[in-house]
Amino acid sequence: MSNFSLSPSPTSGFSLNLQNPTKTSYLSFSSSINTIFAPLSSNTTKSFSGLTHKAALPRNLSLTCRHSDYFEPQQQQQQPQGASTPKVFVGYSIYKGKAALTVEPRSPEFSPLDSGAFKLSKEGMVMLQFAPAAGVRQYDWSRKQVFSLSVTEIGSIISLGAKDSCEFFHDPNKGRSDEGRVRKVLKVEPLPDGSGHFFNLSVQNKLINLDENIYIPVTKAEFAVLVSAFNFVMPYLLGWHTAVNSFKPEDASRSNNANPRSGAELEWNR
Repeated sequence: MSNFSLSPSPTSGFSLNLQNPTKTSYLSFSSSINTIFAPLSSNTTKSFSGLTHKAALPRNLSLTCRHSDYFEPQQQQQQPQGASTPKVFVGYSIYKGKAALTVEPRSPEFSPLDSGAFKLSKEGMVMLQFAPAAGVRQYDWSRKQVFSLSVTEIGSIISLGAKDSCEFFHDPNKGRSDEGRVRKVLKVEPLPDGSGHFFNLSVQNKLINLDENIYIPVTKAEFAVLVSAFNFVMPYLLGWHTAVNSFKPEDASRSNNANPRSGAELEWNR
């Protein structure tokens, strides 16, 4: 809260004082009363339409202003330390009469280095989940089968033409003692009428005596959405967005000064 006071002064005419009681600040200035309040001089008589009016300068004027909302800088709310961005789940789903398919991205993994930097340890992927139908517009997600597409396999799907097909084979237990006991095969083939593609997933699991085959037709429009999403998410699955966001001009300058004949420079000079 700031206080203003205006009072006549015998030497300078009048004095205006500004004082903030909450801070050590004080402002005062003065001017000639004949210049500022000449029309209101105590010795001046004015006539308006035959009426005589004698104006007298007030002996004391005070003005109080609440300035906290206008003059004080607004303090920005800061998030508490340790608060992180909430996790967001996204995906694209296709529902058909005999099965449903959901497509979800999975982020890459990074490992810390002794220098304090991070290195990509595992590329991201796209998770495909197939669920067989359990009724009209109902699907049994307890029987879902999962197939994870690597970035290279995603590239194969992106490059498919209207009459092209591709096939991927996965063994989740490869390199382990039970290698070959679980077999997953995903086929993407064109529909006979050229209206889209079939996504066909077959799973053979000898550990639980399971033999499942789920297929779902994907129209041209739905396939176009998948291709667009795959193209968009690819740099993120590779972790390139983190590298690009960390690029700084001083880093490039420091690198050039340390090694003026770097491999990149030699490549460009060919």
